Amino acid sequence: MDLTNGPYRRRGGAMTTPRLERRAAIVELLENRGDLLIVAGLGSAIWDVESAGDHPLNFHILGAMGSIVPTALGLAIAQPTRRVLAVTGDAEILMGFGTVPTTAVRKPENLTIVVIDNGRFGETGSQLSHTGAGVDIAGMATAAGFSSVTTVTDQKDLADARNVIQNGAGPSMIVLKVDAHMPKVVMPARDGAWLKHRFRNSLLGEDAAKE
Repeated sequence: MDLTNGPYRRRGGAMTTPRLERRAAIVELLENRGDLLIVAGLGSAIWDVESAGDHPLNFHILGAMGSIVPTALGLAIAQPTRRVLAVTGDAEILMGFGTVPTTAVRKPENLTIVVIDNGRFGETGSQLSHTGAGVDIAGMATAAGFSSVTTVTDQKDLADARNVIQNGAGPSMIVLKVDAHMPKVVMPARDGAWLKHRFRNSLLGEDAAKE
């Protein structure tokens, strides 16, 4: 078996962790999403979510690095009967990692955080990120007290990860180890006010804005 062209990579003769293709992994995770509330951010994570199809219950936060987990946490607390998913990257979540232990302390059972970890600062030139240098986000979430922490490196494990998102008792974290390839941009609407009102109306009904 030729591992150099498969999911394994050789670097300086050493074997590294197998990695997923990010776009396909997110599409599979969001299959049959139902009324799942999704908060995605920065850029790349948004493009991955959009590749699975536009949806009025997608709340995209373009450019606000470090804000995805606290936004999703607030949403999960405000809507305890709805499933909430935060989709973020390794560099973005480390920008504001203090919200991870805060999430563990608040214990929202309806919240899952998916971290797309390519070990790179993908939008600024693919420089090595903290996780690329060995930082273990999953280990940090475990230490903080998350109910469930999973690292996914193989496509066959994505169905179990999807079940965690849809049915698991949170707070949960799923770290997707993906390769450094950046797929083409799938740009959503960029009008923040319009996206906010669309999300609110879909979640609460159009009459909610009049209250």
